[in-house]
Amino acid sequence: MPLARGLLTHAPVYRCVVPDRLSSSEFTRRHDLPDWRILLRSVEAWFVAPSFSDAATFVDEVAQAADAANHHPDVDLRYPGRVHILITSHDVNGLSDRDADLAARISELATARGLAVEPRASTRMEVAIDVMDMDAVRPFWAAVLGYEDEPPFADGDPVDAVSDPARIGPAFWFQQMDEPRPERNRIHIDVTVPSDEVDARVEAALAAGGTVVSDAAARAFWVLADPEGNEACLCTWEDRD
Repeated sequence: MPLARGLLTHAPVYRCVVPDRLSSSEFTRRHDLPDWRILLRSVEAWFVAPSFSDAATFVDEVAQAADAANHHPDVDLRYPGRVHILITSHDVNGLSDRDADLAARISELATARGLAVEPRASTRMEVAIDVMDMDAVRPFWAAVLGYEDEPPFADGDPVDAVSDPARIGPAFWFQQMDEPRPERNRIHIDVTVPSDEVDARVEAALAAGGTVVSDAAARAFWVLADPEGNEACLCTWEDRD
């Protein structure tokens, strides 16, 4: 029978080994994870269960697998039975082999339960703000949103983003400008989607009246605009590393 809380006499001991951070390209070359898509230094997937209770049972199995691996994803359970899972290695601020191992285990659990997979359904949104003085502007947005500074990707890089401590709201990042741009919007939306979904998203945006402002950086991102010139970027991991 299970022990009562506080009566565990031999707690599991984990080795604190920091994994190597992998670029998105290297992660893709090393790991075949058809259920998962790379978005913003993480891997994500949607799983669909027959009912809410079936989905909750799957979430419990995922939690047990995460505890066994000592590596814990963000899990979101939605009615009527959809489960979104995001995996990243926070200690290296990016992807590692450890993420692939857990993703593969979760896929095994989903297959065993007969869950459907929607790998192209994942979308991450960020708000980008053009700034002349990043250190002056960033604290304001952190304060009004209740956000925290996001660690830079590499040592020596500026702190150029704030994020939700609960990892629910979209991140806000700040784009350093050389001179003011009063003739254009200072805020735009970045929408990161799976690389095999982006072409359909671009086509849908154009069919809805949008225009391509620039595709010079594709497949990293396309700059699109609505009929009144408000801009959004559709982004993928490709052509970034």
